[in-house]
Amino acid sequence: MPVIQRGTASLRKAKKINVKTCLDDPYVIQWKTIDGDDMHFILQALEERIKHIGLKKIETPRKKRRSITKKREKKCDTTNSELPKEKETEGNQQEIGWTDLNIRRQLAIGVNEVTKALEKNELILLLVCKSAKPDMITSHLIPLSASRATPAGQVPRLSETIAPLLGLTSVLALGFKRQSDKFTEVVEAIIPKIPALEVPWIQYGTEQSAADSDSSEIQDPEQLAEALGEELTSQKRKRAESNQLDFSKVVLQPLKIKKLVPNPNKIRKPPRKKRKALLT
Repeated sequence: MPVIQRGTASLRKAKKINVKTCLDDPYVIQWKTIDGDDMHFILQALEERIKHIGLKKIETPRKKRRSITKKREKKCDTTNSELPKEKETEGNQQEIGWTDLNIRRQLAIGVNEVTKALEKNELILLLVCKSAKPDMITSHLIPLSASRATPAGQVPRLSETIAPLLGLTSVLALGFKRQSDKFTEVVEAIIPKIPALEVPWIQYGTEQSAADSDSSEIQDPEQLAEALGEELTSQKRKRAESNQLDFSKVVLQPLKIKKLVPNPNKIRKPPRKKRKALLT
């Protein structure tokens, strides 16, 4: 049925609502919750360590806009009054920035910096703040950290406790790099408190770790050669077996159909040509 718009005499047909269908991800990947005692322990350990090190970012205070009359008064001042101000600015510029760049390079602060470090496999521990919204900001870090076998967890009130200590407004993600000498004790204490991530398509096999431990125990060169020969033959057998796939262990997940509907309450403006015609 045609609908008459308010304030116009012309008739306009109601547009059909375009509904788009797409396939949604069948897997639901979420961060695991950390216990309250473990959460307090992690925050307290990080707070004590950062205070002990004294790492902080010092920024320049924002300058307020001054009126034109005050600017003219400054121009009328003598050159002698300008010299000490220049010295003060030089002293302030030396203080701006991080207190210790070497310690700052041992951390990855922020979601963008953490993702780049995870892609390069540089992190040994990752902590994400629960206040990050929407969830898609930090959800991609779950499979990325699981593929690198780096322990990662979501800690509530991470940004509230650590951001003011570092002199930042917010810290949604905090990563510790492998060569972090100043945070080794804290990282070793926090890792057991973080639950393991569960990603359906990434399975941590124990066969490789057992093989590595067995090979490390062998010390004679002859025994090492024999072990390497056995590994090569086992790899060939695995390749031959992989050609004949066994579908009995495969578990298929049902695909979900997602419907994308635009907002029907949105007031759509007519194009410019029609606006001019209505005004005239």
